[in-house]
Amino acid sequence: MTSAIVATGLRKSYREKVVLDGIDLDIPEGSVFALLGPNGAGKTTTVQILSTYIKADGGDARVAGHDLARDPDAVRAAIGVTGQFSAVDKLLSGEENLMLMADLHHLGRREGRRRAAELLKQFDLVGAGPNIVTTYSGGMRRRLDLAMTLIGNPRIIFLDEPTTGLDPGSRHTMWQIIRDLAAGGVTIFLTTQYLEEADELAGRIAVLDKGRLVAEGTPDELKRQIPGGYVRLQFSDATRLASAARLLGVGSGDDDALTLEIPTDGGVRALRALLEQLDHENVDVAGLTVHSPDLDDVYFALTGHGIKEDSAA
Repeated sequence: MTSAIVATGLRKSYREKVVLDGIDLDIPEGSVFALLGPNGAGKTTTVQILSTYIKADGGDARVAGHDLARDPDAVRAAIGVTGQFSAVDKLLSGEENLMLMADLHHLGRREGRRRAAELLKQFDLVGAGPNIVTTYSGGMRRRLDLAMTLIGNPRIIFLDEPTTGLDPGSRHTMWQIIRDLAAGGVTIFLTTQYLEEADELAGRIAVLDKGRLVAEGTPDELKRQIPGGYVRLQFSDATRLASAARLLGVGSGDDDALTLEIPTDGGVRALRALLEQLDHENVDVAGLTVHSPDLDDVYFALTGHGIKEDSAA
């Protein structure tokens, strides 16, 4: 599979503060990759380096097949960038913002208007297109910002914390837009401090902590590294709960809730064996739920602290 982004040993420091401490990346074309970490972990610095905004102090990178240091103009022509903060001009209308970006991409007037109309429709902004951006909600501004990024039809898009500050409805709208872009073959490099966002969108996730990559893999691969999964069995009465606890000889029971938690990896084979064991002894189960480690558990296990407390700090 062809790589959209390859980086080896990227380093960046500001005076004595090391921001990136030699990170390696290999991101396939047409994939969604999430760089996960709290504020100050180095996520934005990574995006700024790979998008040619700043230079690395060390290491090498190729973006869209072009060497970052030797051919930055070719890299810029192949990418789009949506930063943490909206880059739209609030004194222009949505349509005018798009036309301005079309001019910067040297599109002809007719082609620019066609592309602007296409993007206003794609991002559900047709009605708001003639209106000044100061009248837009935060979610609308974020959608317009991303639409402006797409004017030049980039095949690689850097989204630096694209849903920070958005309400849940606007966040889910942005998620669907990102899914649609990926389905169209666009490579998405997403940075986020939202664990749920990385889990929902990314095919692969890298965990960045204090400038170092501490883990990388699919969401399921990362979760499987962490112990702590269990099955919670629900019973209709205390007698059945006690029978199950004696039979299984493991887990912790809650006499008030009539539940029993059994450590397990949550796999089909383990669940089938557990239920067959109970069924063989005629112990009826009223219901069950499976808990698997989530990305919050993964992050805490890898770094020794939660991403939310780091971001707040």
